[in-house]
Amino acid sequence: MTIAEVALADITLAVFTFFNSLRFLAYVPQIAKAIKDESGAEAISFGTWALFLASHASTMAYAIENQGDWTMASLFLGNALGCGAILLIAAWKRSRHRTRRIEEAAQRREPLSPTPFKTHQGCSTNFDPLPRHF
Repeated sequence: MTIAEVALADITLAVFTFFNSLRFLAYVPQIAKAIKDESGAEAISFGTWALFLASHASTMAYAIENQGDWTMASLFLGNALGCGAILLIAAWKRSRHRTRRIEEAAQRREPLSPTPFKTHQGCSTNFDPLPRHF
């Protein structure tokens, strides 16, 4: 290898490390917004963040197994942890939001009347289901 090739390899490694470190820091505002969210983290796409997580985990495995590069692997481990944190927080927020909405719907619901409800087909039933739209 020539000095120019070594210098180029060092420069690309430094740029890669710098931007992947910034990417890890970029998770912090997303995590903070997810924690503060009161609407069930509906803006967070589980599919997208799960794909990011799988991509980072597979890159980490590639770096270790195929390249023996623990620096690269540790950068992608940090990215995978950031994605995992966002997914866990979003799942927790959605669960809490769903539970809160069900409890609010149950509190608004009037007691069952002794008169049976009429269904759209004219059949009588005493079953009064909670709304299923959430």
